[in-house]
Amino acid sequence: MTRYVLRRLVGAIAVLFVVSIVVFSLLRLAPGDPASVLAGPDATPNVVAAIRHELGLDRSPFLQYFSWLGDLFTGNLGMSYTIHRPISELIGQRFGSTLQLTVAAAILMVVFGVLMGVMLATSRFRVVRQVIDWLATVSLALPPFVSGVILIFVFAVVWGVLPSGGDASMITDTGDALRRLILPSVAMALPGAPVIARLLATEMRRSRDQEFVLTAMAKGASLRWITWRHVVPNSLGPAVIEVGIRIGHLLGGAVVAEAIFARAGLGSLLVQSVETRDYLLAQVLLLLAIAAAIIAQLAAELVIATVDPRIRLGAKE
Repeated sequence: MTRYVLRRLVGAIAVLFVVSIVVFSLLRLAPGDPASVLAGPDATPNVVAAIRHELGLDRSPFLQYFSWLGDLFTGNLGMSYTIHRPISELIGQRFGSTLQLTVAAAILMVVFGVLMGVMLATSRFRVVRQVIDWLATVSLALPPFVSGVILIFVFAVVWGVLPSGGDASMITDTGDALRRLILPSVAMALPGAPVIARLLATEMRRSRDQEFVLTAMAKGASLRWITWRHVVPNSLGPAVIEVGIRIGHLLGGAVVAEAIFARAGLGSLLVQSVETRDYLLAQVLLLLAIAAAIIAQLAAELVIATVDPRIRLGAKE
């Protein structure tokens, strides 16, 4: 497994290198630049040129890229063009909000997905299976910005039982912080839970006919015990991989969720940096999101190897 992890880490570094080139190039292909934003609409060309020189934007793209890459290797994330503060400080201030939202959404996604998957695979009532399948279809079809608006309207406007958005400190006001996490985390979790549920249900139907399940039934074990002790653990493989993939989707969904629910996280900071052409800040945030998605995918594969002893990562056929 160590060799497999090392090989994947080398591949991840290569992917991040390619992604850094793509991100760097795409941002500069967009119209406008930080100098124009900072100078204002009435600035003369000489003023814009002076700001470009001060920011180093008059250098060749080749030099700009490798200068930025060299700074990353030394741990220097740079200074925001428009906010005029260290990027590491900006990320540190907002990282907690996005982390809380992503973790809460991931937990709800897994819980909803596993419960729906088990019910789909084990329920004896056709009506129950049809209702769950219908709910899964609706949840999968609703993007977070649509489900977010619906949740705000129902639970914040009509019923008034939950706040419509905003942030609160998890340390000083835990209760309020958790209440403000419910709606955005549910909105982010809904699209991923049905996929996990259907993958788990399909694998559970296959596992029920395996010899170890029939043996447990012959020994008189209860159906609930067999399901949770044998069938579910041996059916988690595809679902765990999907969770790893969906973590990356959750990071992307945080941009939309933070905008809808007025949360001051990395997603809203990314939107602001793109709007103001703050190249350095946008580059770091995008690269950070990709790195987190890669780490989540690798972690999912390691979890599968731990949960299911039949899987040997990197083993030759």
